Amino acid sequence: MPFIPHTETDVQQMLASIGVSDIAALFDEIPAELRIGSLDKIPTGLNEMAMSRLMHERAVAPQPLCFIGAGAYEHHIPAAIWEIVTRGEFYSAYTPYQAEASQGTLQLIYEYQTMMAHLTGMEASNASLYDGASGLAEAVLMAVRANRKSKSKRILMPATVNPAYRRVVQTIVENQGITLEPVDYQPGSGAIDTASLPAEPGDVAALVIPQPNFFGVLEEVNGLTDWAHAHGMLVIAVVNPTSLALLTPPGEWGEQGADIVCGEGQPLGVPLAGGGPYFGFMCCNLKHVRQMPGRIVGRTVDADGKPGFALTLQAREQHIRRSKATSNICTNQGLVVAAATIYMTLLGAQGLHRVALKSHQSSQALCEELQMIDGVTSAFSSASFHEFVIQFDGVSADEVLDRLLAEGVLGGFNLSADYPALGEAILVCATETKTEADIRAYQSALSRVMEKLKGGAA
Repeated sequence: MPFIPHTETDVQQMLASIGVSDIAALFDEIPAELRIGSLDKIPTGLNEMAMSRLMHERAVAPQPLCFIGAGAYEHHIPAAIWEIVTRGEFYSAYTPYQAEASQGTLQLIYEYQTMMAHLTGMEASNASLYDGASGLAEAVLMAVRANRKSKSKRILMPATVNPAYRRVVQTIVENQGITLEPVDYQPGSGAIDTASLPAEPGDVAALVIPQPNFFGVLEEVNGLTDWAHAHGMLVIAVVNPTSLALLTPPGEWGEQGADIVCGEGQPLGVPLAGGGPYFGFMCCNLKHVRQMPGRIVGRTVDADGKPGFALTLQAREQHIRRSKATSNICTNQGLVVAAATIYMTLLGAQGLHRVALKSHQSSQALCEELQMIDGVTSAFSSASFHEFVIQFDGVSADEVLDRLLAEGVLGGFNLSADYPALGEAILVCATETKTEADIRAYQSALSRVMEKLKGGAA
């Protein structure tokens, strides 16, 4: 959908330049008796999200309503973002090694770092990682290097962290002697079971805290952060960036705040796609910045005192001795980082807040509707963000999802394989893209599916 960039201010300036008071004056040669005074039969104009959806529905075969989250989320992406990102200046940009030829790219990365630092409440941000899962692995490696008080390679890894993230981290760190020690969750709340935390944990490098966690549940981040610091651990926060428009940023958790923050940046203006590309982000405090992988763009002045931008830290093997490198991260996901920067710029703090709030409200409304169906219950009692877990009584989650798809609904993510203790359960997500009609459609479809399955219908 093309983006028409003229704002009201632009229009007024153009009219003033040609000496016309308003647009109607441009058509003064049309006799008054031929003009229509009002357009009562014309419907009210739609906003961009509603118009895009309407045009897609009319242009292609009906697509299923998507209520799957689990780490990749369907948000509205304003048309302006990818119209700008796919311009040649961004689309064909290379790694900005030569500052004198790359000021635009460098400034964009600098603005991205600034926004991410503000969003997370941290002091520094790098210029992106490959994705959220490998970002967490890099955060674990960084914590082992950065925790000067610890000689350990033990990491406390809660079961409430995304299972895909945990598998990726295990694959990356297992041959480096790092041990991931599981921390269980409370069956009733879905949050980290603080009772399972060891009273005397010994020498542990870091505790990972997801917020919200994989179930959508909000963790007790203040108490967990203070507990970790009291036992000499660093705190690695794994966060959904959209949620930070509503929730306390990791830099303000507990008395000292988290030490390292990472996560998946896809919710910030990157469309759903089969396998990506997405991008990971990482932020930290300045005292740990030299242990942070990737690259950092800094703002400086040139010989004439004019402001400019340059790569400041590049702790990768291409630039220094391989044995001293923190990682091999380099160009990675620059294009989608540009999209995220433009997304955050266009929405601003208030826009991000509205997206997060509407997503939360949509999921809460959907959760309430689904619990009214016989055989469907909410798995956890804790507060959540825009995802929640429902359990089915006496029916297979796989079969429910298959039948929902036949009804035109992608109903959620099956948790049975990763969390067998939950029984037949699925993770459901709703964002600001879901209307009241969408919620009713899901509730109606699930009601029909449950009625047939409970009644033994084919």
